[in-house]
Amino acid sequence: MVQIGTTGHRVVVTGLGIISPLGLNTSDTWNAVVNGRSGIDYITSFDAEAFDTRFAAEVKGFTPEDYLDRKLARRMDRFSQFAAVAAMEACQQANLEPRSMDRYSVHVVVGSGVGGINTLTEQHRVLMERGPRRVTPFLIPMMLADMGSAQVSMVTGAMGANYCVTSSCSSGADAIGIGWDMIRHGRAEVVLAGGTEAPITPLTVAGFNALRALSRKNDDPQRASQPFNRSRDGFVLAEGSAILVLESEEHAEARGAEPLAELRGYAATSDSHHLTEPNPTGQSAAAAVTAALAAAQLSPVDVDYLNAHGTSTPLNDWHETKALKLALGEDAYRIPISSTKSMTGHLLGAGGALEAALCAIALREGLMPPTINLDDPGRRVRLGLRAAQCAQGRFGCNSQ
Repeated sequence: MVQIGTTGHRVVVTGLGIISPLGLNTSDTWNAVVNGRSGIDYITSFDAEAFDTRFAAEVKGFTPEDYLDRKLARRMDRFSQFAAVAAMEACQQANLEPRSMDRYSVHVVVGSGVGGINTLTEQHRVLMERGPRRVTPFLIPMMLADMGSAQVSMVTGAMGANYCVTSSCSSGADAIGIGWDMIRHGRAEVVLAGGTEAPITPLTVAGFNALRALSRKNDDPQRASQPFNRSRDGFVLAEGSAILVLESEEHAEARGAEPLAELRGYAATSDSHHLTEPNPTGQSAAAAVTAALAAAQLSPVDVDYLNAHGTSTPLNDWHETKALKLALGEDAYRIPISSTKSMTGHLLGAGGALEAALCAIALREGLMPPTINLDDPGRRVRLGLRAAQCAQGRFGCNSQ
């Protein structure tokens, strides 16, 4: 089990940047969340008529040239564009300009589950149709998963350590946890941490359909993501990015930055069970929750809100419920719990980062995001459906 000790520097969040299916910035995304709006609709990026699932949560109206140099933007995959723009917003909110400070003190940790899959699939088409000499020389630097973190470094000027985390749906949450660990133990003053993903491609949708993981409610896409609802039938694929500026409390105070939240604890475990199915006992996920609370020096009674992983798949929501009951006991029925994936869909490697950002805003605003489409909770998933905890999981392995 990865568990961070309780000693060391306190870590605060001083900036947030979000690109999501609900908005092109943090403010618009949050306003959509608190008003219970869905970002899910029929797919527009390709013709999905022949697919079992014909909808997703796409980022709408995003023109990278509105934020980035045109030449630079053309040499980035969509997932890197999202990360770069989200990082720029986060730094602006934090009033952080790495180029005007010790650039080696600003580090970057960004997670992504599938990296530049848009570029990979498009250039494979070029290879098959036009031959090897027509493949772009930018294929490799656009498709690599670590190019999200690399582009964040380049657009912000951060020159400290630069890491990519690829742990499937836990990638963004893990990136934040690693950034927290770096600051906590004095290895960094500032970390730009989060996740980014642009997975909505024909190949990805076909692959998740083959796993029978996606919802097939094609008649009503906005009601397709139904975390903890009895009629849930799968998750909704989504794209976007969220980047958080993490700082040591001392560093933030020294430069007059206003903390938005404090990041108190993090832990991770592995199910060691199955490629795609969570451990039905919920014990490993429960151990991660318990360890994160211990690292934060908190107990279940201190938790006022929990943003669930809540993917809307039959197995995840059931097993997550068992894990939360094991970890939280009777407090699992008291703590208000919601899943914002009901509105945003599942951003895979960016999901944990987006939900961590929404938790930070929820704490600050004193508002709990809703779970939409929850009108008939299944008997086996009933919980308490105000410090905040963000639970994340990945296929068969990891829980944060």
